[in-house]
Amino acid sequence: MTDLLNQPELISDGFGRVLPVADDVKRRRRYTSALRAEQAAATRRTVLQAARELFSEQGYSGTGIAAIAARAGVAVDTVYAAAGRKPALMKQLVEASLSGTDEVVPAEERDYVRRIRAAASAPEKITICATAVATIGARMAPIHRALAEAALSDPDCAALRTEIRQRRAANMRLFAADLRATGELRPDLSDEEVADIVWSMSAAEFWALLVGEREWSPERFGAWLADAWTRLLLA
Repeated sequence: MTDLLNQPELISDGFGRVLPVADDVKRRRRYTSALRAEQAAATRRTVLQAARELFSEQGYSGTGIAAIAARAGVAVDTVYAAAGRKPALMKQLVEASLSGTDEVVPAEERDYVRRIRAAASAPEKITICATAVATIGARMAPIHRALAEAALSDPDCAALRTEIRQRRAANMRLFAADLRATGELRPDLSDEEVADIVWSMSAAEFWALLVGEREWSPERFGAWLADAWTRLLLA
């Protein structure tokens, strides 16, 4: 009788299994926690999309948190809780534009960088890189315009713009060294010169001139960029 009284209370989990109450509570807590995390992530995506649209349409200074909240269909406090102040929103949008995901992805972990490193020849590496630049430009160009404007008056955004430029320059030096390792670069160009050429021509401003103003397609831009780099850089 004592053993029966000391047995844990059982409850059905709704799938034909019977679990102790403690296990059921843990399962429900895990489910609730996962659900809340997904809801928070969805809210953050909505807020960031609203900020992206408004920064592109009205510029950084012309966009207030209240307007972002209204576009996202949430309260102002929710914007702050989900993504932070305007400089934090801008940083997240820049990182998302670079990675193509909702999260920060270091350059060396991005798929196209891995494919560049794995490619055997310089023309292959250049084609992969140019195609990636054309794809990223479509996401980055509108945000870059807003960031350039924001950097004029917001110290946090100015620091972010400098950081992004320095990161790109460092990545281009790695790309130049990767090309050099193939033995196919022009011998009269230093790695620093190669990096500077690729850095300047892969900038969002360059993409905006040809795709945004001259109405080239991203595919045409990517193909032209690969051809230009091949002619400029390879022996």
